[in-house]
Amino acid sequence: MWKTIALVAAAGIAAVLAYAATRPDTFRVARSATVQAPPEKLHALINDLHAFNTWNPFEKGDPRNRGEYSGPQAGPGATYVFGGGSAGDGTLRILDSTPTHVRMELHMVKPMEARNVVQFMLQPRGNATDVTWQMEGANPFLGKLIHVFLDMDRMVGGQFESGLADLKQRAERT
Repeated sequence: MWKTIALVAAAGIAAVLAYAATRPDTFRVARSATVQAPPEKLHALINDLHAFNTWNPFEKGDPRNRGEYSGPQAGPGATYVFGGGSAGDGTLRILDSTPTHVRMELHMVKPMEARNVVQFMLQPRGNATDVTWQMEGANPFLGKLIHVFLDMDRMVGGQFESGLADLKQRAERT
């Protein structure tokens, strides 16, 4: 009987590992919102990491999180090192910025080492702007295995939705 249980358990583990191995080598999470504000107003709330962290749900969601800014106030080179909270430990750095696009590198150290690209695209639509918040990166085997049990798109995407709603509220205030 114990041998049968062990064989069934081993087969189950092997099936999960085999399934994880078939998952994509990269991931992408993206959410969009339409904001009744010009791109310049939104760009100012994204391109300056101090302003960004007033609505960033990963930063404002945990009072234990601590952080330190370095580099320029805004734009390429602006850096925020964070840690101590539920979002983990890492660094967010602006790589490049135009009036309609901000690209950042998110280097996570904890809970798991990862280097991801975070982008904000601002597409003018008359008196409004379509804002897309996107993150993409490599999906190593451990990440694939974790994603078998946790839906990263729903988990991170939900945070993006919350952040975009807060960004919208801040940008639409007159």
